[in-house]
Amino acid sequence: MQVGDWVLAIGSPFGLNATVTAGIVSAKDRGGVGRQFQKFLQTDAAINPGNSGGPLVDLAGEVIGINTAIITGSRGYEGVGFALPSSVAINVYNQLIQQGRVTRGSIGVSFQEDLGTNAITLKELGAPNGVVIMGVEPGSPAEKAGLKGGDVITNVNGKPIKTGNDLVNPIAQAIIGTKVKLGYVRDRQSKETTAVVEDRTRVFPNSAARQIDAQNENGAAEYGLRVENLTPERASRVGMDGQKGVLVVEVDPASFGDDLGFARGDVIAEVNRQPVNSVADYKAVMSKLKPGANVVFKVLRRQDNDRVLTVFLPESFRRRTLSKHLPR
Repeated sequence: MQVGDWVLAIGSPFGLNATVTAGIVSAKDRGGVGRQFQKFLQTDAAINPGNSGGPLVDLAGEVIGINTAIITGSRGYEGVGFALPSSVAINVYNQLIQQGRVTRGSIGVSFQEDLGTNAITLKELGAPNGVVIMGVEPGSPAEKAGLKGGDVITNVNGKPIKTGNDLVNPIAQAIIGTKVKLGYVRDRQSKETTAVVEDRTRVFPNSAARQIDAQNENGAAEYGLRVENLTPERASRVGMDGQKGVLVVEVDPASFGDDLGFARGDVIAEVNRQPVNSVADYKAVMSKLKPGANVVFKVLRRQDNDRVLTVFLPESFRRRTLSKHLPR
C-alpha cells in the first residue's frame, strides 16, 4: 500500500454492526502511537469506538491492517486513525502458533533517540549517520561482539541507520540465533563486527522482571479493564461498604470492557455466576473464557443517590486488549 491509496474500515462503531467507512492511507510506519516495536498505518477512514479489532481493507477486499486506535479530543472520529499492519499481525500470529509466545530479538545495547542521533554529536564522533549507544548489557551479544558505550552503530546488515527504529526493528524481527552484521564507528574509525541475536527477555532479564512486577502491582489490565482488590477501606471510600468483588479503576475507550458499558468505580462481583473476591479470582475466571463464548458480568454500580444497583453486562467474549483512544 502507498500513501493516498483508498481503504475501507469495517467494524461496529457505537454498536452499529457491519458498518463500512471509506478513506485513504494517510501515512505509513507511524510511530509514537503505541508501544515500542509498533508501527501503524494512519488513515482518515472514520474509526470510532467499536471499530477496534475490525479489518482495514484495500479496494480488492484484502485485509491490510487491524483497526486499533485514534487520536481524538472528543472520543470520536476526528480524521486520524491507526491500524496495525497485517504483516505485523501475521508475524505475531505465526509466532504464537509455532512457539506459544511472541519473541523479539536483541543484542543488548541501549540508547536515547534524541541524543543518539544528534547531528552535532555524530559529526564530532566522525560518523556520517547512525545511533550512538549509551551502554552495553553485561554478557550480551553486543558485549561479546566487542561493542562499547560511545560507539556509533552506522548500519545493520549493510542497511544505513538513521533512526532508533532503523537499529531496533531489523534486530527485533530477526530469528533468534541468527547473526547480524554491524557497522560502527569508534575513535573516528569505521569498524565491523557480527553479533548473534538473542531473546530480548534473556538479554534484559531485569527489565522484564520489573515489567511483570509493575503489572502485578497495578492489578489486572486485560480486555480494556484495569481492576484492583476491593479492600474494606477502599470499599468504604467508594461507597461500597460490605460488598465483595474487584474494583474497576480504569476502562480503555473502544475496548471490550468499554463496549460492554463498564465504568470506572464499578465492582465486578461475579463472572458467569462465579464469585470474584480478588484480582486472582478475576484472572482465573477470565483465563478460562474462550473467544466466541457468552459471558455475563454481575456488576455493582453506585448511583448519585448512594444506592448500589446490580447490573448484568452480557456479551460474546472476544479478546481485544489493543484498542485504545489516545488523548492529544
